[in-house]
Amino acid sequence: MFVTYVVVTIFAALLYASAAVLAAGALGLVGGFALPILGTLAAYSLVLYFLGALLAHLRVGSRKLGNWSFFFATSVAALQSISSITGPDPDHS
Repeated sequence: MFVTYVVVTIFAALLYASAAVLAAGALGLVGGFALPILGTLAAYSLVLYFLGALLAHLRVGSRKLGNWSFFFATSVAALQSISSITGPDPDHS
């Protein structure tokens, strides 16, 4: 009984942490309008977040990846659009 309680408590803590990471990524994308480097870092972190979500789904045997593919494609598109806007630094070419 105690082991079950510990496992559920640990997974609940991880769920709250992953929700905080997702919220921070979304806020970082919005903050990227003011600081482009913040938006770039947030876009990279969201891509890594959704890759982790894919691995978690595959590990438990879930093959329902329709929603994941949409959100992953959205985060990759955000990263691509931010990279194309900021572009390479002209001083370091």
